[in-house]
Amino acid sequence: MRIAIVCYPTFGGSGVVATELGIALAKRGHEVHFITYKHPVRLSLINDNIHFHEVHVPEYSLFHYQPYELALSSRMVDTIRLHKIELLHVHYAIPHAYAGYMAKQILKEEGIDIPMVTTLHGTDITLVGNHPFYKPAVTFSINQSDIVTAVSKNLKQKTLEFFDVHKKIEVIPNFIDTKKYSNSYTDCQRSLMAEDDEKIITHISNFRKVKHIPDVIQIFYGIQEKMPAKLILVGEGPEKEQAEVLCDELGISKKVIFLGNTNEVDRILCFSDLFLLPSKSESFGLAALEAMINRTPVISSNTGGLPEVNIQGVTGYLSDVHDVQEMTENALRILEDEETLEKFKENAYKEAFKFDITQVMPLYEAVYKKALKQFYKTV
Repeated sequence: MRIAIVCYPTFGGSGVVATELGIALAKRGHEVHFITYKHPVRLSLINDNIHFHEVHVPEYSLFHYQPYELALSSRMVDTIRLHKIELLHVHYAIPHAYAGYMAKQILKEEGIDIPMVTTLHGTDITLVGNHPFYKPAVTFSINQSDIVTAVSKNLKQKTLEFFDVHKKIEVIPNFIDTKKYSNSYTDCQRSLMAEDDEKIITHISNFRKVKHIPDVIQIFYGIQEKMPAKLILVGEGPEKEQAEVLCDELGISKKVIFLGNTNEVDRILCFSDLFLLPSKSESFGLAALEAMINRTPVISSNTGGLPEVNIQGVTGYLSDVHDVQEMTENALRILEDEETLEKFKENAYKEAFKFDITQVMPLYEAVYKKALKQFYKTV
C-alpha cells in the first residue's frame, strides 16, 4: 500500500507517534511518504520504503502570516499525483485534515480521488479546535474525513461533546515499540546525574502552560525536603525561563538539571526513579508510557486519557489537577521504601506492554483497508 502521512515533525507526542507508525508500516512492506515542513525528529531514511517530502512556504510581503495550509495542500497534491498515493493519513484536524480536504478537491479535477484517514491527538480538539474561531473548520475537517480515529476513549468523548460530528470515531491508542527498550544501556550510570543516595525525578515535555511546569517543580520541592533527590527537566518551550526563576526562588537550582531537547530520552529514563506529569490536559500521555516501559512509575494528574495509561496504585498514582500536595505525598509513598519502589517499577514495565506496536499496528492496517473498501464502493 502507498500511504502518505502528514504530521508535525517535532518532539511532541503526535509527531512521534506518526513517525513511529510510518517506520513500522515501512518495515511491513508498505511504501510510506512523509509530508511536513521539516525532517521528523525520529525519522531515519535508511529504509527504502520511507520517503520524505518537505513543505516549502514561499515568503511574500503581501502575506502578514505565510499560508502554510496552502503550501501543504499543494505539496500533498504533487506527492499524491507523482507517487500514486493510495491513502492519505493526516495527524491533527487542523491544519492537516483541512489541507488534506483541499488537496483532495484539487485532485478530483484531474480524476484522482483517494480516502483520507484523520487521527485526532488532543490539542486540535481540546484547546485550539474548541476555540470559536477554529471550531467550524475543525468540525468540517472531521466530517469530511473518510475515517476518524482518536488516541484515547476520553478524546473520543471530548470530540463528540465539543463538535457536531456525524462520523464514527474509532479509538486506536498511542503505542511504543517495546523491542527498542529491551536492551539495557551499558553506559546507564546514575552517577552521571546524581549521587548514589539521591532519587532521580524526571519530567519531559514541550514546556507549555498546559504541562504545569510550576507544579512539577513544587512537587519536587516537597520530595527533596524529605530525601536527597535530583530533578531532570527535558525539553524546551515558553515556560522554561520561568521554571528556572522558580527553582532559583525556592533555592533548589543546584538540584535541578535542565537538559533541553534531546534524543537520549531513554538513557535518561533508564536511571529515573519517578516521572512527573501533572498536566492540565493530556489526550493520551505518551511521555508517561515511555517512562513506564523504562521501569519508571508515574505521578500524574487524572485528566484526559492518563487514567487509561497510568493505573492508580499499580503503575503510579493519579490526582486532581493542581493537587500538588497529594501528588507529593504519593511520590513519597513510592520513593520512601525500596521494596515499594521496585514493585511500582516492575508494574509500570509490565503495563506498558499492553501498548506495544504489535498490538496497535493491526488496528491501523484494518482501518486503512476499511477506508479503501468503503471509499471505492462510493466513488
